[in-house]
Amino acid sequence: MTERDTIFALASGKGRSGVAVIRISGPAAGDALRRLSAEELPQPRQAKLCALSKPDSGELLDRAIVLWFPGPASFTGEDVVELHAHGGHAVLSGLYDALEALPGVRPAEAGEFSRRAFENGKLDLTMAEGLNDLIWAETDAQKQLAQRQLEGALSEKYGDWRGRLLKLLAHAEAAIEFSDEDLPEGFEQAILPGLGALREEIGAHLEDRHIGERIRSGFRIVILGVPNVGKSSLLNALAKEEAAIVSAEAGTTRDVIELRIDLGGFSASLADTAGLRESENLIEQEGARRARDRARKADLKLLLVEAQSWPRIPDDIGAEADANSWLVVNKCDLEEVDPNESPLGELRTFCVSAKTGEGLHELLAALEVEVVDRLGGLEHMPLTRLRHRRALEETTKALGRVLEADHGDPALTAEDIRLATRALGRITGRVDVEEVLNVVFADFCIGK
Repeated sequence: MTERDTIFALASGKGRSGVAVIRISGPAAGDALRRLSAEELPQPRQAKLCALSKPDSGELLDRAIVLWFPGPASFTGEDVVELHAHGGHAVLSGLYDALEALPGVRPAEAGEFSRRAFENGKLDLTMAEGLNDLIWAETDAQKQLAQRQLEGALSEKYGDWRGRLLKLLAHAEAAIEFSDEDLPEGFEQAILPGLGALREEIGAHLEDRHIGERIRSGFRIVILGVPNVGKSSLLNALAKEEAAIVSAEAGTTRDVIELRIDLGGFSASLADTAGLRESENLIEQEGARRARDRARKADLKLLLVEAQSWPRIPDDIGAEADANSWLVVNKCDLEEVDPNESPLGELRTFCVSAKTGEGLHELLAALEVEVVDRLGGLEHMPLTRLRHRRALEETTKALGRVLEADHGDPALTAEDIRLATRALGRITGRVDVEEVLNVVFADFCIGK
């Protein structure tokens, strides 16, 4: 990936379509359009209908709408051309071949357009991540969170913190550089209140119950139960699709089966797990281990039992009960159940039939309310990535060392503030962050 390369890729969705957009970015973008169209470049940001032909033979490839965005007033900050061509495979294949045959022009790698936008100061890392989240958003909540991040909500917050730290760092370094001078009394100690206020603000930002990360990745719901209690049937009924195999034979599910559902505009992952029971079968043992591991990471556990055995709760299921658990009694079409008889009276209890649909509407409505209550109503932009969280934790640790130190060494104080500043800078890319760039852009799609 070099600055001399001009790159191209399909910027619209794959597959046949009425119109497909090919984006070209780099120093040879304008020349590539001239070679394909044999015409002068259109006026910047004005659409023009052009006949696009093979440069060597003149064979017509397509008639397309073209747009010209001279740098730096473009998405990448470089010269950019967009070809709005017909979306058939033969048309696109011909255009790709013609572009790749031009000197200095090559297909783009995943995320390369956005990476160039970052390198040219059009986006910082948090905004680039927001752009990628917007592309992959499946729910309204994910879309709104991504839009706020793309518009700079996190950039503004982290930039303000970093700017304040830089000023405090300047004061700390002045105490070193001018230690022999007549500095105001208490000059060095005057930075401590500012550092304390910053640590408090960053700490409050970290205490967000991982809401932003949950909105991005999905609220995690796990169905637990002994074999043949109807876990797979409940998964299928809640998801309204045949995602898991249902059989009268016990132990059909051996691994975790997971799918996505939309609950009140929020993404939720619903997981069916292997039955919990003692077994000498090694595969069943591994399935149960994975089920318990998934349960430990869940935001909500649905503990599933049968109406026929009510109110007895199997020991393996009772052991999983905690504050993040609901009790769901299945097969209530076969046996009348009184929820008040529950031996786990502190848990919310629902009576359902995955077969007939009885009680499922109430369970889904309750799940929706729970997810919205836990993830909704955000007043401030939350953390959205583990990468940000770790950098902020590193920042607060460095600030803590300054605030709690008793060494009185100005050099150590300045170094810890410098480390805190660098940790903050890594989030937005304001320092040398080559090691994180590949991670940030790795999951971008081609053409972005």
